[in-house]
Amino acid sequence: MRKNMGRPDAAIVAALTFSGESQPMGHVITLMSKAPAYSKTPEMRHIAASTYDPAQRREKALELFSDTYYQHPREFSDVLTTIFPPNSPGAAAICAAKTCTLTFASYGQRFDLFCKVSVLSGDDPVFEASWCHNLLFNPGLHPEAVILCFEPNWGRSSAEPII
Repeated sequence: MRKNMGRPDAAIVAALTFSGESQPMGHVITLMSKAPAYSKTPEMRHIAASTYDPAQRREKALELFSDTYYQHPREFSDVLTTIFPPNSPGAAAICAAKTCTLTFASYGQRFDLFCKVSVLSGDDPVFEASWCHNLLFNPGLHPEAVILCFEPNWGRSSAEPII
C-alpha cells in the first residue's frame, strides 16, 4: 500500500479464467474487505465526504490503509470483489459463467482460487465497503458501477510456490 501509493500491484491483480478454458479472459483488480464486524466503511465514507480533492482523499486513504488495516487477517471476509462500469460486457460474461478461477502469482507464490461469482446488491455491506474503498482512489467512479463478488471454494482451490 505504501510503496505504490495505493496503486494496485501484482498481488491483487488476478488472471480470470472460465471453467473449461485454458487462457484467461483477462485480468481483474481484486479487493479484500473486512468482515462486517471489523468494517472501516464509516471511516472511508467520512474521508470521501470530507474533501473533493483527489490528492487529499488519496493521502487520507493511504493513512487509513497503511496503518493497521491489513495487519489482522482474521478480520477479513473470505470473498473478493472487483468493480466494473455499468453495462460492462466483461462483467456480463463473468456473471453468465457463474464460476471462474482467479489466478494470483506474486511474492514467489501462485494461488488458483476456484470461485462462485455473483453481483452484489447495493445494500450488501461488502458492496458498500468495496464502493467506498474504490471511491477514495477513483473520484470518477460511476455511481451505477457493478461490483462482482468472488466466493472461493477452498476445497477446489490450490497454492504452490513459483519456481
